[in-house]
Amino acid sequence: MFTLFFVNDLPNKAGLSYEFNNEDAQHAIRVLRTKPGDEFMLSDGNGSWAQIKAVEIGKKSIQVQVLDIGYQEPLATTITVVQALPKGDRAKEAIELLTEAGVDQIVPWASARSIGKASDKFAITAREASKQSRRFRIPQVSQVATTVQICEAIAVSDLAIVFHESATQKLSDQVSSHNVANLLIIIGPEGGLTDEEVAAFVVAGAKVALMGRPILRSAHAGIAAVSAVSALLKVW
Repeated sequence: MFTLFFVNDLPNKAGLSYEFNNEDAQHAIRVLRTKPGDEFMLSDGNGSWAQIKAVEIGKKSIQVQVLDIGYQEPLATTITVVQALPKGDRAKEAIELLTEAGVDQIVPWASARSIGKASDKFAITAREASKQSRRFRIPQVSQVATTVQICEAIAVSDLAIVFHESATQKLSDQVSSHNVANLLIIIGPEGGLTDEEVAAFVVAGAKVALMGRPILRSAHAGIAAVSAVSALLKVW
């Protein structure tokens, strides 16, 4: 698999000569030691991509030839994960794992028991994780949401699942249809969801499910939830 970089001005025609000259280009030059003849991928982060070959290496830019272009269609199911803010570096870890899982939108949530803080670097983390996981679509990271806003999102989703360690229903019993265009997954904080939060989500239309016997860290629960639901919905 070719190394992936992102650009704002993606070339749109095979055979073109193109100057790759952003921070990713400097990383390719200084860290990856890119040489003439090396091939890699560029993407605009919205599904379009170009396969390119390095022709001339400069100090801060690379002159390349465009070998091929294409577009990756989005999946039939759009996945949004509401992630209660974990503390410190675990917030960054959560963003990385959700990006690698293929999530389309990440919504940081200021839950009652959240102890973490939002960061303007979350979008950068998602971008870097997208390169690492070779995905042509960078997930959108929204502003921190309130519980009321999460309830509003539940109401317009096709399926909303709240994962809670005290749930009595297994996840597999809560997914009855594969026809889900908009999926919403809610992950609580390390201290757990309050009864009031769970009740509000249920009233808004969410289903409450048990992920399994082991209790995962909040930062790790999202990728497990996305994996399980994606398999049940046949997204994977």
